[in-house]
Amino acid sequence: MKEQITESMCCEEHHVHTSLVHQIEDGMPDEEMMQSLAEFYKIFGEPTRIKILCVLFQSELCVCDLAEVTGMTQSAVSHQLRVLKQMKLVKNRREGKTVYYSLADGHIQSILNQGMEHIAE
Repeated sequence: MKEQITESMCCEEHHVHTSLVHQIEDGMPDEEMMQSLAEFYKIFGEPTRIKILCVLFQSELCVCDLAEVTGMTQSAVSHQLRVLKQMKLVKNRREGKTVYYSLADGHIQSILNQGMEHIAE
């Protein structure tokens, strides 16, 4: 449901606070950084990727185990892992013929925790 813009949401008189606007503009990330950040957050917009990240939050697993825990096919898990790896959210290591996946770093755990805390409020 889209919120209607009312007069109480707008300034009664158009006046730009130039020094404040310039200060904010100087502190803003460049367009490339904002585009990268938007792409990063798009990854979290897919529930199956969130599910995989939540599983890996608990333990390092191979594709077979990830498929079993998530109720997905190995092919579907592999596809999502490829996307997550491209965005540097997961990493892998090989042990013999088995490839194990884990979260890339503690930042991913923090992002998931903060998101869940925000939703729980």
